Amino acid sequence: MPDARPPFPPFDLDSAQAKVQAAEDAWNTRDPHRVALAYTEDSAWRNRDVFLTGRDKIVEFLTTKWERELDYVLRKSLWGFRENRLAVRFQYEWHNAEGQWFRSYGNELWEFADNGLMRRREASINDLPISEADRRYLGPRSEAERSPGHNLPLA
Repeated sequence: MPDARPPFPPFDLDSAQAKVQAAEDAWNTRDPHRVALAYTEDSAWRNRDVFLTGRDKIVEFLTTKWERELDYVLRKSLWGFRENRLAVRFQYEWHNAEGQWFRSYGNELWEFADNGLMRRREASINDLPISEADRRYLGPRSEAERSPGHNLPLA
């Protein structure tokens, strides 16, 4: 299957958790081209109040995002799954050019094509200013944090 990205739907608990961890790992590279390869050529996105379609637009969006959201570090957590759909909670931390840190909280709804590429992503996100001392995430998730049970705190 060209452009295949396992695991493939329908998802079970293990494959759904693997899909979420793979997405977290890719996003933590902050490489828009690498991240975009996980989406179909015509993937449709809603990110906050931005609507876009296609890999080229995804790359453009992520490039701008990571130019503005500096030292971005992300955690994702599976919320639920069914067939070819996943619901995900996430938190990420970043700072702006002025040095103000933020923790961004959100939920995503994902829908996958049979080849394991995401064809639809809807993200709702809120930003909370934090002090640097309140940061939780100082880098990508360690191996010790990759087992089930390392869920995200509510606040």
